[in-house]
Amino acid sequence: MASRKEQKEQLRAERMAREAEEQAKERRRRLIQYGSAAGFLAICVVVVLIIVSQSGGGSSAGSGSKDAAAIEQQLKGIPQHGTVLGDPKAKVTVVEFGDLQCPVCQAFSVQTAPGLISDVVRKGTANYEFRQYVIIGPDSTVAAKAALAASEQDRYWNYIELFYRNQGTENSGYVTDSFLESIAKGAGVPDIAKWNKDRESSKWDATLSKVQKETTALGINATPTIMVEGPGGSKVVGSGVLPLSQIESAIKSVQ
Repeated sequence: MASRKEQKEQLRAERMAREAEEQAKERRRRLIQYGSAAGFLAICVVVVLIIVSQSGGGSSAGSGSKDAAAIEQQLKGIPQHGTVLGDPKAKVTVVEFGDLQCPVCQAFSVQTAPGLISDVVRKGTANYEFRQYVIIGPDSTVAAKAALAASEQDRYWNYIELFYRNQGTENSGYVTDSFLESIAKGAGVPDIAKWNKDRESSKWDATLSKVQKETTALGINATPTIMVEGPGGSKVVGSGVLPLSQIESAIKSVQ
C-alpha cells in the first residue's frame, strides 16, 4: 500500500500531466487561429493587389482617356494658336511656366485653371499661354516636346490638360511612347503620324532653351509660376496653386 507521501506525489504528477495536456491543446488552438488569420490576410493582400493593378494604382499614370470628354468640353469654342489659348488679340496674356510632371502644376490645373479659362480666357479678358519649363527630369523634356508637337495641330491645351488628369508619379518611368500617344489620341490630335514625327523635331530644343533663359532672367525657379503681360508691363504673380482672385488682380494691374 502506497504511503500518504507517495499518494500526494502521484496526484501531483497526474495534475501536472493534465495541465501540460491542456496547455498543449491551447497552443494548438492558437496556432490554428493564427494560421486562419494569416491565410485571410494573404487573401486580402492578393485582392488588394488585383484591385490596384486593375485601377492603375496611386503612383501610376492613366491610359490617357481619363477626363478626355471633360477637357474637350472645358476648351470647346476657345481658339488655340500654337501655345496660346484664347483671343490672340487680347491685351493681356497670362503666362504659366509649368512642368508636365509637376504634381503642384497638376493641382493648379485642377483647382485654378478651370476658373481662369471660363471666367477670364473665354470672356476675352486675357489669353493664356503655357511655357514648358522643364525642371524635374528627362521625362519632362520628352513630355514637353510631345505637347509642343500637339500645338502644331492646335491641340496643345487639350494635350496639357489631359496629361495632368492622367499624370503619374514624377520620374517613375510612366512617360512612355504609348502613354504619350494615348494622351495625343485622347486630346483629339487629328494626325497622329504627323504628331509622332513632329515631337522628334530638334526645333523644340531651342524653344525649351529659350524658356530656361527667360526663367533665369526673371528669377523663376519653381513650377507652376504665373506671370501676366499687358500694356502696363509684366509682373510675376507668384508660384504654386495661386487663387484666381490673385491672378485677376494682377491682370487689372497691367491692363
